[in-house]
Amino acid sequence: MFSYWLWLFLNLSVWLLGLHFFNEEILTMTGRLFGMALYFILFFILPLFLAKPKIVSTLLFTQAIIAMVTFFPEQHGSINPYFILVVSLITGEGFYRLRFALSLLLGMICTGGLSFIIFHMGLALSMQVVIVIYMVILLIAMTFYKKMTDQNQDLEARYEALLSEYRNVKRRVFSEEEETRQEERMLIAHEIHDSVGHKLSALIIQLEAFRLKTSGQDQEQVRFLKELANESLEETRRAVKSLKVNEMGGLPGVLRLIRKLEMESFLRIHFSVKHGAFTAPLTGEQSFVIYRSVQEALTNVMKHSQAREAEISFEAPGGGIFRFEVNNPVSNDSHFTEGFGLTEMRNRLQKLGGNLDTYKTGEKFIVQGYLKIGYGGLEHDSNLIG
Repeated sequence: MFSYWLWLFLNLSVWLLGLHFFNEEILTMTGRLFGMALYFILFFILPLFLAKPKIVSTLLFTQAIIAMVTFFPEQHGSINPYFILVVSLITGEGFYRLRFALSLLLGMICTGGLSFIIFHMGLALSMQVVIVIYMVILLIAMTFYKKMTDQNQDLEARYEALLSEYRNVKRRVFSEEEETRQEERMLIAHEIHDSVGHKLSALIIQLEAFRLKTSGQDQEQVRFLKELANESLEETRRAVKSLKVNEMGGLPGVLRLIRKLEMESFLRIHFSVKHGAFTAPLTGEQSFVIYRSVQEALTNVMKHSQAREAEISFEAPGGGIFRFEVNNPVSNDSHFTEGFGLTEMRNRLQKLGGNLDTYKTGEKFIVQGYLKIGYGGLEHDSNLIG
């Protein structure tokens, strides 16, 4: 915006001084005033087409022609010195706005037009040489200016590209570090849940059973031990909840945990991801419940199936629910009864707006479950340990 007002001020000043130099009556300057009006109409239109170099170059060429016609001296008149400044401004704006080739062509046209006028006026040879040298020096200066400007713009573009790449790399490194950190937090929370939480729960149950069998002073001691175990369990729950506050959810985390379970259990698992399941916005709690449900289904595979393989599929149809299915081949027709593990998994999924179904065909045992995406929250985390 500043450059626009600067060009306007310079052009307006030079044109007014140039018209004043003619020292003519207003009525006899109609043609020159009309030329000035056309020149500034094009000047005001030019900023609308800065993104189109061909139109800009056409407008500047037209301005140069209008200026030459407007300032062309009458017969036996003297050359207007402000015309040289007008030509210089048009040349300078050409080098400022256009590519090098077009700006150089515009400068040569302006120099040629000015040379024709001064030769036509029959000025002294020394004055002609001075004006021509001035225009040549102006073109050389503008050429160096254009070259330096292009180099600076190229360096700026490279700097911006490098800066953008640096920021992207820095952002990617930070994101990967954050993902790794959150994954470690989630794994730690799961390990605490699976080991410490379950063992403390079993200890509390055994202490309660032992308390019922004792009496007197021993019963008071058992009650104290049970309270201590309950406090430890509550502290464990709080620790797990704090670790899970910012944990990384989603199917990628579930798949990593299942892959770890696959290696530890020597199972061969075939995955199938469908219908946007990989990008489903699962929370950490939902991811953990899905993992525990799949883990329980794979535990049944190891207990009740001779085949050490299973197929797991995930899908999120419509983006509203997340479904999973675990099936494995069976080789006997024995009746299947759900145990405590699958029942507990069903309860967990129901708290998240889902459910769990199990059934057996002649060749496969199938566990199917689903939950609502975005349903539930961290308020259920304490139930995950109990």
